[in-house]
Amino acid sequence: MPIFGIGLHILIALYFGIHAVRRGHNLYWLLILFSFPLLGSIVYFFVAYLPELRESRGVRAAKRVVAQAIDPGRELREAGRAYELTPTINNRLRLAAALLDTGNVPGALQHYLEAAQGPFATDAVVLRGLARTQLAANQPQDAVASLERLYADNKDACRHPEAALLYARARAAAQLDGVREAFELALQVATDAEPKCRYADWLSEQADEDARQQARSLYQQIIKDSGHWHSHAKAHNAEWLRRAQAALNA
Repeated sequence: MPIFGIGLHILIALYFGIHAVRRGHNLYWLLILFSFPLLGSIVYFFVAYLPELRESRGVRAAKRVVAQAIDPGRELREAGRAYELTPTINNRLRLAAALLDTGNVPGALQHYLEAAQGPFATDAVVLRGLARTQLAANQPQDAVASLERLYADNKDACRHPEAALLYARARAAAQLDGVREAFELALQVATDAEPKCRYADWLSEQADEDARQQARSLYQQIIKDSGHWHSHAKAHNAEWLRRAQAALNA
């Protein structure tokens, strides 16, 4: 039993270590996780894993749909109350996300900008949230700068699915070079159909016929892939499937 316990601790630490590398977190987490497997895993779970899980696009979307149906203003009220009582970084990020979800982009932007100061200036969750809000505020160049600040601290952070897509969208909106390469990376690390659809949207706006043909091919792939989606994937990707079908019909 003791051997099994030690092995389980190491397996959990290994899982979080892989997660840290893939998500582009600071590599000092690896030292903590493998020097103190049990304690390090507990700390990583609460400091890095759980906040990112709460912040992930799929979880946000599901929570937003349920909350809007039951009580449209509940999450914003609770997030505001929690931050007022205990102004921690997690509560600030929760409030910023709630403000963004309810359309208060300036309010969300202020909180993300303040969160991106001091010890959390290069935090992956903070900078992804900041970039997402800057893009919503029609500040694509600032969004690019925020993500490049993240990448400068850890180059592997560019392989996070949300960060990769945000970077491609921001470069496209800012009309910068390297949009195609950014979208190609987003496709490599994608976990849903959104990057493929957004890339196709961008390609369809280009002047050359090859790009438009590639866009049609990507739309067709989305429709083909939808035949293999389970119920959750169908619900999660419904918007992108609809947009792909509409683009092909047009």
